[in-house]
Amino acid sequence: MTTQPFSSLAKPWYQRPSVSVAPEGFDALLADTVALLRRAATHAPCVFASSLSAEDMLLFHLINRERIAIHTFALDTEKLPPATLTLWAAAESRYGATIERITPDVAGLQGLAQTQADSAIYESIAARELCCTVRKTEPLRRMLTGKAAWVTGLRRAQSAGRASVPAQVWDAGFGLEKFNPLADWSDEALWYFIDREDIPVSALYATGYASIGCEPCTRPIRFDEHPRAGRWWWEAAADPGVGTSSECGIHVAHKDVVGSVQ
Repeated sequence: MTTQPFSSLAKPWYQRPSVSVAPEGFDALLADTVALLRRAATHAPCVFASSLSAEDMLLFHLINRERIAIHTFALDTEKLPPATLTLWAAAESRYGATIERITPDVAGLQGLAQTQADSAIYESIAARELCCTVRKTEPLRRMLTGKAAWVTGLRRAQSAGRASVPAQVWDAGFGLEKFNPLADWSDEALWYFIDREDIPVSALYATGYASIGCEPCTRPIRFDEHPRAGRWWWEAAADPGVGTSSECGIHVAHKDVVGSVQ
């Protein structure tokens, strides 16, 4: 029996959409997004939490193009891929605007290092969640303290866990209004506008990545996997019955809040 080479058996890597024609209803979708960003800005002070994802680069582009009074920051977990750091510098240069760098608390990092090795994230969900808490959730909470609203790039199309993301909601977890201007955007609409406007994005999107987080916690995906399957993938591999939430904890609260505005 002849054995096929591995390359012919492996499923192809994900390729992000390349759309040359505007999806149906795109102009209205874009207008609604800009209007929601303007509404968010009326809840001052309002901040935009960017991860430098494709979604967040699109929002950063609109905020700067439309001169909307929303301050942008990003969490530097100290575990970001080099491509993300390269994009960070390129974005600031392209738009002449600073993306404020928010870093983990030094004492928190020291305590994390004393509690567990970096490799512990692959050994237990609790260890991975502790790392996310120290490097992401706690710095975010510190940044959002005293703010009236924050903006994110969440989309319903990103995963089943985000399928009910509202356009606007009271975020009880952080105690402020939360706006998700891209909630209704499809993958096709997202990438059509990125290409049309020549918006800079991470080079990793050209290598099979659909969602990009910290370097140790993100991998490329195959074409038939959901967009966030590359996040904390080992948890699902270790116990398929449990799976992985594909969330670090920052955006989990939206499932339990009230007062949403579609």
